[in-house]
Amino acid sequence: MIVEIDGHSFEAVFEEDKSPDTCNAFRKAMPFHGEVVHVRWSGEGIWIPLGDRDFEVGYEDATSYPAPGQILLYPRGKSETEILIAYGCVQFASKAGVLAGNHFATITSDLDKLREIGVSTLWEGKKSIVFRDV
Repeated sequence: MIVEIDGHSFEAVFEEDKSPDTCNAFRKAMPFHGEVVHVRWSGEGIWIPLGDRDFEVGYEDATSYPAPGQILLYPRGKSETEILIAYGCVQFASKAGVLAGNHFATITSDLDKLREIGVSTLWEGKKSIVFRDV
């Protein structure tokens, strides 16, 4: 998969062995276009708020502590549906408290650039994002 943020392309892999249902549901939504903003409660990450969008998946390989480059889908519950991308230290949370999201993909290239984009999102605001299957 290619994840393009603000014009920069990152290589990523689906974590199909760990989150097959989430990977399948997300693939069906591709190409996926949105906007990322900086997280408010979680630390060093960017997220895509998705409101009441339903990917019709439960929890798979859910974590509250993603490593840099890991991409999580929070499938609804005590907070809205969202996608989180960690670029540094993260404890996934919302105003409702700590969340656990499905680790369904991982960015495998250029993590230094991902950090740079994450920090610039904090100071400069939202950026465009596109997920493409290859």
